[in-house]
Amino acid sequence: MGPMKRRMLSGDLYRADDPELVADYSRAQALLELYNRTRHDEAGERTRLLGELLGAVGDGVAVKPTFRCDYGAPITIGAGTSINYECVMLDVAPIAIGSSCRFGPGVQLLSATHPIDPELRRAGWERGEPISIGDNAWLGGGAIVCPGVTIGENTVVGAGSVVTRDLPAGVVAFGSPARVQREI
Repeated sequence: MGPMKRRMLSGDLYRADDPELVADYSRAQALLELYNRTRHDEAGERTRLLGELLGAVGDGVAVKPTFRCDYGAPITIGAGTSINYECVMLDVAPIAIGSSCRFGPGVQLLSATHPIDPELRRAGWERGEPISIGDNAWLGGGAIVCPGVTIGENTVVGAGSVVTRDLPAGVVAFGSPARVQREI
């Protein structure tokens, strides 16, 4: 692993135009093109392609096309998780999704962020913060999870919510920004 990739995965500033990262991105995009063209009756091929694309995929995972990510390898998905249509995962930092999770359509997990300093942004520097979703969490359609957020197990995030900070286990949260509304 080269220095820019190491920096990217550890949350330090990095440059996405690094040749190793460009090659990793190109590989992931080629696999995504194949994945997103699969037919409904090609579940075995979808499973094979996800296994090749992602860092780890548990048994019984279902991800409906279209699915988008940057690199694939930093993403892990636990067994029995179901991800609906049009999911986007910007995976410049690790994204860990637990077992038996449910994602509505259009969910976005955005680990990517940019420096506040305009000169660093102009120079092309980026960074990421990991995202973690606990077992049996349910993210409603259109929910957005921002960089560095952890969502606890059994937590429900309402449709259209923007999760900007950690949510504990066993709660219902919604809004923009998402706020805990009650315990389960």
